[in-house]
Amino acid sequence: MLDFISELPVEKQIFYAVLGFSWTVYLWEAYLAHRQRRIYRSTTRVPQELGKIIDSETFEKSRLYQLDKSNFSFWSGLYSETEGTLILVLGGIPFLWEIAGAGTKRLGFGQEYEITQSLVFLSLATLFSALTGLPWSLYNTFVIEEKHGFNQQTLGFFIKDTVKKFAVTQCILLPVTSLLLYIIKIGGDYFFIYAWLFTLAVSLVLVTIYADYIAPLFDKFTPLPDGELKTEIEAMANSISFPLTKVYVVEGSKRSSHSNAYFYGFFKNKRIVLFDTLLEDYSPLNKGDEAKPEQPENVEVHSESKAKPKHKKQGCNNQEILAVLGHELGHWKLGHTVKNIVISQMNSFLCFSLFAALIGRKELFVAFGFNDSQPTLIGLMIIFQFIFSPYNELLSFCLTVLSRRFEFQADAFARNMGKASELHSSLIKLNKDNLGFPVADWLYSMWHYSHPPLLERLRALGNVKQD
Repeated sequence: MLDFISELPVEKQIFYAVLGFSWTVYLWEAYLAHRQRRIYRSTTRVPQELGKIIDSETFEKSRLYQLDKSNFSFWSGLYSETEGTLILVLGGIPFLWEIAGAGTKRLGFGQEYEITQSLVFLSLATLFSALTGLPWSLYNTFVIEEKHGFNQQTLGFFIKDTVKKFAVTQCILLPVTSLLLYIIKIGGDYFFIYAWLFTLAVSLVLVTIYADYIAPLFDKFTPLPDGELKTEIEAMANSISFPLTKVYVVEGSKRSSHSNAYFYGFFKNKRIVLFDTLLEDYSPLNKGDEAKPEQPENVEVHSESKAKPKHKKQGCNNQEILAVLGHELGHWKLGHTVKNIVISQMNSFLCFSLFAALIGRKELFVAFGFNDSQPTLIGLMIIFQFIFSPYNELLSFCLTVLSRRFEFQADAFARNMGKASELHSSLIKLNKDNLGFPVADWLYSMWHYSHPPLLERLRALGNVKQD
C-alpha cells in the first residue's frame, strides 16, 4: 500500500495524506470516547470516596446525561467526518469556488476581483455549514438538553438567535477576511508579518468590544445591584489590586440552566460577568410557587424563555461565588491570561511564517482540485486547516495539559485567599447543577479535559472543613 502511494504524483500523495490523517484523528477520538462511554455504562453506583459528595439520584442523572451526550457526539462526529471526506473526494471546494466566480461575474466582477469572489465563496461555505449543522444543533438543544432539564429556549427564540448569530458572524468575518487577503496581496516578501500584526490587532479589538457591543446583542447584561455581594467582590478585587470597574449579571437562564462566570478587559478596565444561573439568590430558575429571594432590579426572565421551577435551588451562595471568583482572579494574578495570549500569538506568527513558505507550492492547490488558479483564501484554507492539522492536534493536547496546570494553580490561589472550604463546596454544587460525571477514564481525561476532574481538584484543595 505504501509503495503504491509513493508512486503517485505529489499532489495525490498530499490528498491521501490529508484524508488519512483526518480519519486517523477521528478513529483516535472515537476510541477515546468509547473508553469513556464504557465508564458511563459500567459505573452505575456512587463510588465509595464520592459517597459524601454526591447523592445516588444526582449521580444517575449525570451518568445518563453524559452518556446521551457521548452517543450524540459519536454520531455527529461520524457525520461531520463523512461529510468532509465527500466534499474533498467529490471536489466540493473547487465546485463552490466556481459557483462564487459565476455569481460575481454576473454582478460585473471579473476574475481579477479575487477578493470579491473569495467573500462570496466564504459566505456560501459558512451558509452550507450552518444549514448542515442545524439539524444536529436542534437535536442537541431540544432533545438532549431538553430531556435532562437544561434547555430554556423556545423553538422561535432558537431560530431567531441562530439567524442573528449568522448575521453578526458575517458582519465581522467578511470585512476582516477581505482586509487580511488585501494585506497578503500587497504585503510583498514580508506579508506574513503584516498579516500576523493585523490578526493580533483584530483579536485584541474583538476581546475588548465583545462583552460591551457583541454579547449584548444576544443576552441581557445588568449591573450587579449594590449590596453585600457586590461590596465583597470589590473588596476582594482591591485586595489583589485587580482593576475592577464593573460587575455584570448576564441573563443566561433564557437559554440554559448551565452556569458560568468570567472576566474580560485589558489594562485598567476589567469587568466581571456572572451568569444569573450561578447566583443562588438571583436565578429565575429557583423561582417556584414558594417565596424565593428577590431578583436584582432589571434582572428578569426573558419573555421567550421557558424557565421551569426547580424543587432544589441551583447556584452558589455569596461566599461560594467569592470563592469561584477567587479562582478566576487567580488566573489573572498568576498571569495565565497573558501567557495564553503570548502562546496564541507565537503560534499565529509561526503559522503565518510557514504559510508564506508554502503558499507558492502549486501542488498543494492541485491536490484539492485547483489546477489553473491559486486563490489566496483557498491557500489559507488548505494550509491552515489541512496541512497544519497534525501540528494543530499536538498543540491542542499541549494546551490542554497546560490548562489543567493553570486550573490547579488558580485553585491554590483561591485556597491561599482563605476560600478553600467555599471553593470545595462550590465545585461540588456546580458539578451537580451541570450534571458533570465525576468519574473519568484516565486516557480520555488526559486528552480532553482542560479542567481537572472534580475529585482531583478536591484532593488538591486538601482536607477542608465543610458545614
